[in-house]
Amino acid sequence: MIRHIVLNMLEGSIQKKMVLFALPIFLGMLLQQLYNIVDSVVVGNVLGKEALAAVTSSGSLIFLMMGFVNGLFMGASVIIGNRYGAKDHNAVHIAVHTAVAFGLLSGLLLTAVGIVFSPMILRLMGTPENVLPNSVLYFRIIFAGGLGNVMYNTCCGVFTAMGDSKRPLYYLIISSIINTILDLLFVAVLGLGVGGAALATIIAQMLSAALAFIKLTMVEGPHKVVLKDIKIDMPTLKQELSIGIPNGIQNSVIAIANVIVQSNINAFGDVAMAGSGSYFKLEGFAFLPITSFCQAITTFTSQNVGANQIPRARRGARFGVVSGVLLAEVIGVCFFLFAPLMLRIFIDDPEVISFGTRQAHIESLFYFALAYTHCMASILRGVGKTKVPMYVMLACWCVIRITYITITVHFIPDIRVVYCAYPLTWSLSSIIFTIYYIRSKVFNDTELKPA
Repeated sequence: MIRHIVLNMLEGSIQKKMVLFALPIFLGMLLQQLYNIVDSVVVGNVLGKEALAAVTSSGSLIFLMMGFVNGLFMGASVIIGNRYGAKDHNAVHIAVHTAVAFGLLSGLLLTAVGIVFSPMILRLMGTPENVLPNSVLYFRIIFAGGLGNVMYNTCCGVFTAMGDSKRPLYYLIISSIINTILDLLFVAVLGLGVGGAALATIIAQMLSAALAFIKLTMVEGPHKVVLKDIKIDMPTLKQELSIGIPNGIQNSVIAIANVIVQSNINAFGDVAMAGSGSYFKLEGFAFLPITSFCQAITTFTSQNVGANQIPRARRGARFGVVSGVLLAEVIGVCFFLFAPLMLRIFIDDPEVISFGTRQAHIESLFYFALAYTHCMASILRGVGKTKVPMYVMLACWCVIRITYITITVHFIPDIRVVYCAYPLTWSLSSIIFTIYYIRSKVFNDTELKPA
């Protein structure tokens, strides 16, 4: 059965293989985004705008805490795909078990850090006092389930590295249904408030992680998990971290920048928080084609580089970039046209909808630049050049973004100044990546070799 699920990225039609690989990821991310939005829809319509602000402002803080750990496992995925492409099955086995062991340790650490430091970070973000208690409660419950989030990403990273993007979709379908049912039960029926919404989310995450892990112990192939073999192989971990740490640092520092951006939004009050938070929930849909094709690009590139099929890797990367950019921009145009209608899903408050609509009109037509940046970064990660995207994104999405907001908002205290930071820095990073790709001749590098 495994042959029908795992795609062979090393031969056959590039376009067909990448689309077939990206489509389940797209559908899975769509379901994940939908069940994240369920929290906001139920909370906004049942509990009101203050509770909605507490839930929807969670994105930057959650990504700050979980982004680094999950970014680390990008390295494991690249190494596993690279070794699988080179047909070194024993090395794949070692890499998988090292990733799982490290995931367990990282998930436990993340849980402890998130529970302890959430209140402090929320205060540093300038969260209004009327929103703070619900925000602290929501974040602490979410981080209590941090192990589920990390282990789900770890296990699904193993599947996708092997060319299997369907199993993660199956688990997400189940967990999405469970999350929706529990959201309605905990919030609308039992009246558990924002804590109930958070509890529904972590139960769904834990379930999907358990299903993915159990399946890894049952599959046939070099990626099968054997419980007694779950341990860290230090040389392999060093390889995985050499690729994963730059990605993790990039995620975390960008998240810190977004926390600072969120702090500027918070200064405009809970209505602005609810409006922007609702918009960010919708913006997550723009990431769906980006994420799906980025994972396809990284897996396709790492496997074909491992098999020393450089021309095929180059063609696949180009197709992935074009597809990701076009799909993201189509979504951006839809958001620009229908933002007020879509925002009304969360709450029927004219002020909240006005803030969200303004942000959509400033940012959504620039989704092509956001997609292009992530796709180019995925190419470089696939060939093992993870430091370049880290440097580019830290410079553009962190240093320049924060500097721009800090200086400009001081002179022009208008929330639209904050919104403009995103398209400006997306565009700048796109230009830099284009110049680097052309000048460095990435796929002509004679040092490309299996890990």
